[in-house]
Amino acid sequence: MTDWEDNFQKLEEKLSRAVELFKRTQSDKRLLREELEKLRSEYKERARRLETLERETHTLRREREEVRSRVEKLLHQIDVLTKGDSSA
Repeated sequence: MTDWEDNFQKLEEKLSRAVELFKRTQSDKRLLREELEKLRSEYKERARRLETLERETHTLRREREEVRSRVEKLLHQIDVLTKGDSSA
């Protein structure tokens, strides 16, 4: 085998490896893009869920404060009524 045939064969082998590497890289790139889209979708869903939970939390806190205020008023009325009974 002559030098140029040997060099040509080596070049072919390098090109074959480069093509395989390129194919693997393209495949990896496609898989990574799919994973990225999946993660973006999950992120958006979690962001929506978080927003919903934050609204619910705000509503529950407001309701808790309203209940607390009403209970305090009732306790005050009970105190007034029981003090009136104890002095009689």
